[in-house]
Amino acid sequence: MARPPADPARQRERAHRVLDAAAELILRWGYDKTTIGDVARVAGVAKGTIYLHWKTRELMFVALLRRERVATLEEVRRAAPATLRELVGVVATEVMRRPLMRAVLLSDTEVLGRLTTMKSERPSDPDQAEALHRLLGELRKHGAIRPDLTDAEHVSVLTSVVFGFLTAARLTPEPYRVPGERLAALLADTAHRALEAGREPSPREARAIAEAVGAYVAYAADLAGHKLETALEGQAL
Repeated sequence: MARPPADPARQRERAHRVLDAAAELILRWGYDKTTIGDVARVAGVAKGTIYLHWKTRELMFVALLRRERVATLEEVRRAAPATLRELVGVVATEVMRRPLMRAVLLSDTEVLGRLTTMKSERPSDPDQAEALHRLLGELRKHGAIRPDLTDAEHVSVLTSVVFGFLTAARLTPEPYRVPGERLAALLADTAHRALEAGREPSPREARAIAEAVGAYVAYAADLAGHKLETALEGQAL
């Protein structure tokens, strides 16, 4: 069996090269039809080399999906959204342009196959839920979202809007399809109209809202990065 490079940087570069190949193939053939041998051939490595990084095929693909989430959230962090509307718009824009991320959010079995079952059986992250609860609390405190809705109702409406737009994009007849960037803007506008309080915040409130949104994005990105590091080491969920 091949030995991994002694240099950690070379190990990391090779792991990402393997994941690049896995991403190409899963989008072309789907998860269920993509084998370790296929990935090894496209990545230019031996099959045994892949198993030095990940003990199972499933762990390799989990690492791929985590890497995609990190890439998405880092772009969101760079965009520095300062309102709920901006946050939803940036996230939607990134998802629209990333077919793998879109497949994850929609649990697309054509692309992800049995991975969707693994994803649905995974327990929800209590820390992530708590971070979202804190964000909604800050937005409500500073008048940025409707006070007549509970956290559960805000999340339900937002989820429905996001998934509705993403699903409709696939079902809309070709002549009526809207470009991804414009669709993301429409999604953000719909979420804004449905959830936000309908008044302009004061400068002080605006700063507090921006800080809360920034803190939430930073937390989500850092958490995703930590999980990716775990996955790159071949460890379980």
